Amino acid sequence: MLKVGLIGAGTMGRTHGSAYKQMPDVQLIGVCDVGPVEPKTFAEELQTRSFPSVEAMLDAGPQVVDICVPTPWHKECALAAAKAGCHVICEKPLARTLEDAREIITACETAGVKLFPAHVLRFFPQYATAKQLIDNGAIGKPAAVRTFRGDGFPQGFNDWYADFEKSGGLVLDMIIHDFDWLRWCFGPVERVFAKGLAARVHEHRDYALVTLRMRSGPIAHVEGTWTHPGGFEAKLEVVGDAGMIEFAGSATDPVHLRLRTEAGGPGGVPVPESPLEVDPYFAELRHFLDCLQSGAEPIVTPEDGYRALEISLAALESIQTGRVVTLSE
Repeated sequence: MLKVGLIGAGTMGRTHGSAYKQMPDVQLIGVCDVGPVEPKTFAEELQTRSFPSVEAMLDAGPQVVDICVPTPWHKECALAAAKAGCHVICEKPLARTLEDAREIITACETAGVKLFPAHVLRFFPQYATAKQLIDNGAIGKPAAVRTFRGDGFPQGFNDWYADFEKSGGLVLDMIIHDFDWLRWCFGPVERVFAKGLAARVHEHRDYALVTLRMRSGPIAHVEGTWTHPGGFEAKLEVVGDAGMIEFAGSATDPVHLRLRTEAGGPGGVPVPESPLEVDPYFAELRHFLDCLQSGAEPIVTPEDGYRALEISLAALESIQTGRVVTLSE
């Protein structure tokens, strides 16, 4: 029975807590938060204990600590967990700066504990299916990718999303999902150029359009907005010399594979996939815990978390300077 301690009683904490309650081999020993209010109600819903602080929860002896608090508190929570000898699951982004991210990675390595950056997009069936099709050569040689991710402006503890220095805006908090997925599919990013409204995040609006040149060849256009009036939406297109992979709309939409025919016209083939069959957050956490118990290499590594952060920060630098940023990975 794995003992898990959860830090965070907000949206992500509730999402992760719900997943753990469905795992018969996991004991959720308790919940704490970094805010001034003890998360008693949330703990009662999960039928577990609430703790007044991270230190108090660590004293209860968790084997795994899951960090679901806002980005500015990731480092202190991760370092405390590692020092206590706990394995760490940390919501994305791993940290606000590369220096802090590297410190977290080093602390976990020194303590001999595992670190799992929670980049959940790899566990969404549409995106996992798209990667499988790409890897299998279904669209030939990939040339261009377009992603879109949009929602209204998020609400958070003390309105922290509106503080750019804390949140990094949507580039760091939202489309980092797409950066991680693109790097998973196509390898390292060579160059980054971006335009956006990061400086106006305090006005409760943000938008970014980021162009990535992948070292393996494809060019990716990543668009994100926190001004979307219709609720959350995500889209994906990957074009190769033999066809196109397309996903557009809601969580229940299938992935479509459109192949070029000998006559030159497109042919559409829906890929059967049930996006709702397994919750991606459950699948992500189950995967991490299974890897912890078996010793297998996880789909997402600490270095993956670091590199996704690096791409996001390069995009923010490009927005602020108007220049192309070259990465050296």
